[in-house]
Amino acid sequence: MLRKERHREILNILEKEGKVVAKELSIMWDVSEDTIRRDLREMDSLGLLKRVHGGAFPASSGPITFSERTEENIDEKKELAQKGVKLIKDGQVLLLDGGSTSNLFLAQEIPYDFKGTIITNSPSISLTLSKHPNVEVMLLGGTFFKESLVTVGLDVVDTLKKIRADLCFLGVYSLHPDFGISIPHLQESYVKRQMINSSNKIASLVTRSKLNTISNYLVGPVSVLDYMITEEGSHSYNYNKYKELDIEII
Repeated sequence: MLRKERHREILNILEKEGKVVAKELSIMWDVSEDTIRRDLREMDSLGLLKRVHGGAFPASSGPITFSERTEENIDEKKELAQKGVKLIKDGQVLLLDGGSTSNLFLAQEIPYDFKGTIITNSPSISLTLSKHPNVEVMLLGGTFFKESLVTVGLDVVDTLKKIRADLCFLGVYSLHPDFGISIPHLQESYVKRQMINSSNKIASLVTRSKLNTISNYLVGPVSVLDYMITEEGSHSYNYNKYKELDIEII
C-alpha cells in the first residue's frame, strides 16, 4: 500500500472509530511500526490528526481565536443555548466559562427575570448580563487572555478555590471519550480544571464538530461532565460512547 493510500485509510479509520493504534495498522497492512509512526508524524505536522504514544486521535480543525469562533455555527450554538438554559434555576450560583462562544449565546438566553449569581471569567458575558436586574455578576479578575477574551492566571484559580457553584457551564474545544477534554491553550486549562473542582454539576454545550477530537492540553476526563448538550444527528457512535460514561445527553 502506497503512503498516500495509507494516509487516506488512516483518516477513514479515525472518522469511523475515533482512534488508530500503530501496532494494529502495521499488522493489518504488513508494514513496520516505524513506517506507521512516520505516517502519523507527517499527518500530525499537517494538522490532519493528533499523534499520541502508540497511535493517534482526530485533531480538532476549528479556529482558535474567540472572534473567529463567534462567526462559526451560529444557528447551532443558539439552538444549544436554548436547550442548555433549561438547566438553570432561580437561586443558583452559576459558573459560566467564557472560553466557549456557545456560553456567550447561553448568557443571551438567560431570562431577564432570573434571580441568582453568575460567576464568569468573560468580560463579554458580564456585559451581556449587565441589564439583568436580579443577577449578581462576579467577574473573575486576572490576566486578560486576548485569544479567548477571558481572564486567566493564579488570581483566577485562587478565587475559584473559594467558590462552590451549583452548576458550571464548561467551555470545551475538543472531547474524546478515551483522551478526555482538551484545549489549545495551557493557561486556560488550569482555569477550567479549577472550575470543575469548584462545581457540584458540570454541563457543556458541544457542537458535533468537537466530538471525538483532541487538542494540545488536557483539562480532564470526559466523565467529569454531568450533562452534554449537543446537536441531534446520525452519529450514534459519538453519543453512545459518551452515554457509556454516565453523561446525560441533551
